[in-house]
Amino acid sequence: MASFVTGVTVVTTQVRGEIRGMTANAFMSGSLEPPLCVISVALKARMHAFLLEADHFGISILARGQEKLIGHFAGRPIEGLDVKYEYAGDTPLLGDSNATLAAKVIARHPCGDHSLFVGHIFALRHAHGVAPVVLHVGRLASLVHSHEQTVWPTLDFW
Repeated sequence: MASFVTGVTVVTTQVRGEIRGMTANAFMSGSLEPPLCVISVALKARMHAFLLEADHFGISILARGQEKLIGHFAGRPIEGLDVKYEYAGDTPLLGDSNATLAAKVIARHPCGDHSLFVGHIFALRHAHGVAPVVLHVGRLASLVHSHEQTVWPTLDFW
C-alpha cells in the first residue's frame, strides 16, 4: 500500500474541551452530493476512542513547511512546538495547511482492525498556490505539476 502516493493529513477533534489530533493518510472523498469524506482509524489508536465520543472531526491536508507536525501528531510530540489552530464551529483545524475541512460524523463502519468514519462536510477551505506534503514508500516527496492539460474538467462544487 505504501506504493500509492498519498497526501498527509492531521485528523483533529475536540473532546471535553481538549484538542486531540492524529497524523493520517487514510483519508478520501466519499461523495460529492451530499459532500462526504471517509477516514480509516485503527481500533487501537487513541484517536479512535475520541472520535467515538465526538460527533465531529477536522482534516488538515498538510502543506510543505508543516513537516514537523507529522511526527508531532504521530505520537512523537515536539516540546514547545507552537501549533496554530483555526476553528470551523467547534472543530479545530491546523492553520497554514494546504486545505482544511470540517465534518460531522454520520456513520461508522467496522473494517478489520480499523473503523471507517464517514463525515458530512460542513466547512471547506483551500489555500491556492500552497504545495501539499505527499508520502510515497514511507518517504516524504515533493509534488510537481505537469504542464499538460487534464483530460477531465476540474470540479468546483463549493
